[in-house]
Amino acid sequence: MNIVLIVFDTLRKDCVGPYGSPPWWTIQTPKFDAFAKESLMMMRAFPNALPTLPARIALYTGQQVYPFEKGDIRLKGDFIGAPAWGPIPEEWPTMAEMLQEAGYRTGLVSDVYHMFKPSKNYWRGFDQWTFLRGQEADPYRSGPHLSAVTLNYWLPEQLRKLERPLPIGVEFDEQELIKFVQQCVMNIQDFSVEEDFFVPQVFLEAMRWLEQNQDAKNFFLTIESFDPHEPWFVPAHYRKMYLEAQGQEQVITGYQDVSEMDPALLQRTRANYSGLVTMCDRWFGHFMESLRVLGRLDDTMVIMTSDHGHSIGEDNYLGKRGYPSSPETFALPLLIRFPGAEHAGATSDMLVQHTDLTAAILDAAQVSPAIELDGTPFFQGAVAGEVGDRDHVTIGWSASPTVITDRWWFNCKFDGTGILLYDLSIEDPFENNIADQNREVVDQLFQQALEDAGGKFPDWLVELATMEADAPGCSPLAARA
Repeated sequence: MNIVLIVFDTLRKDCVGPYGSPPWWTIQTPKFDAFAKESLMMMRAFPNALPTLPARIALYTGQQVYPFEKGDIRLKGDFIGAPAWGPIPEEWPTMAEMLQEAGYRTGLVSDVYHMFKPSKNYWRGFDQWTFLRGQEADPYRSGPHLSAVTLNYWLPEQLRKLERPLPIGVEFDEQELIKFVQQCVMNIQDFSVEEDFFVPQVFLEAMRWLEQNQDAKNFFLTIESFDPHEPWFVPAHYRKMYLEAQGQEQVITGYQDVSEMDPALLQRTRANYSGLVTMCDRWFGHFMESLRVLGRLDDTMVIMTSDHGHSIGEDNYLGKRGYPSSPETFALPLLIRFPGAEHAGATSDMLVQHTDLTAAILDAAQVSPAIELDGTPFFQGAVAGEVGDRDHVTIGWSASPTVITDRWWFNCKFDGTGILLYDLSIEDPFENNIADQNREVVDQLFQQALEDAGGKFPDWLVELATMEADAPGCSPLAARA
C-alpha cells in the first residue's frame, strides 16, 4: 500500500465544506467535498502542540511535544517563534525514517520555509525532498525593493500601527513590518499566471514526483502546502469569488485586536483567505486526478489534514494564538481516503491528535515503530464506530495548555491563572466563561493538564506565564492542587 500525507498550513476546519462554513460566508471547496464522500471523516481531530514547527514534530515522530521540556530553542538563522520552535530531536525517529527502513520509497514536497531554515532537519528519512522557495519572509529575492506606491498597495496604513504586526509572537516596530512586507512581495512580484503561485507549484511538483517514481513497490509521499497561511497572495479571480469590490489590498495578519479595524479591510482579508482556500482545493483536486490517471487510487491511502487554523475577526481577533484558545485555531480537518475508497462516507467522533495519526499510518503500513509512540492507531476503531482510547486531548502552545473533553474546553496559563472554561454541551459555548461556577471542574482539568505534562511544567514556561496578561473575561481564581 502507498501512502500520501497532505498537510495544509492554517487550513480552518470550518472552511472545508464537509465540516460546515465559517461565520462570514460559505467557502467553495468542491474537491474537498468530493474527497470527503470517499473518505473517513474525523470530526474531533486536534494537534498536540502548536504552532507550525511543534505541530510537525509531533506529526512527523508520533512523540508528545507538550509541555515543551526541550523547547527553549535559540538557534542562529531563525527567530524564537514559540517553545519547541526548532529541529526534530535527534533521538526521535521520524515516520519517514521508519517507513524508509521498511522499504518504502519516501518523498517530501514542501514550501513551508520554516522547515528548511538553518539548523532544521525535517527532511530526515526522505529519499527525495524538494523545497519550493519564496513563501513569507524566505530570503528568496533581494530586489528590486518596492516603490512607495507598491508598498502602500500591499500594506494598509492602519495595519502599520498594530503592536504585534508579524506572525512570530514578538514586538516589532513599523520598520520591521515594512521589511517583512518588502520581502514577501519581492518574492512574488513576477507572478503573472496562476501556476506561478505557491500551491500550484507544490502540487505540480508532487505530481511530477508521482510520475518519476512509478517503479516504486511502495511509496510514502508527504506534501506540505504553506497555503492558506498568510500572507494571503491569491490570483484576483479567486478573491472575486467572494468580494467583487475593489479597494485597499490586505494580505497580512495583525495578531491583535481588530475591533477598530476598517470593516472593508476585514472583508478583504476574509475574501483573500477564502480565495486561497478555494485555490488549495482546486490544486488538491488536480493532484487526486493525477493519482487516478496513474492508476494509484486502488493501492494508495490519501490523508488530508492541517496543523492549525486562524481567527479572522472572531472575538475581534486576527491571528492565531494559544491563549485564549479557540476552535477556529485548534480544530483540525482530517480526512482519510483508504485504497479503493473503502469505508467511503464513514465519520467518527473519536478524539484524536497528530501523534495518533502517526501511529495509525505506521500501523496501516504494518511497520513497527522504532521506539514507543505517544499516539495510538485509530483507523480500524474509527470505521467500526468505536469511542476510542482518549477521553480528552491536551494541547500546548507557549505557556498555555488547553484540555478538551466531550463536554469541556479548558484553557489557562501554566502558572494556573487566567482560567477559561466553556461548556461544549450548550449552544454558543464560548459566549461565557463559567470557570467561577465550576471550580471542581477547573481543578480537575488543570490537574489533567499537569498529569499529561509529566507532573510538572517547565520552570521557564511558568515564569513566562507570569509575565503574560490574562485573557479578557478570564477567571481570577487559581487552580488548586
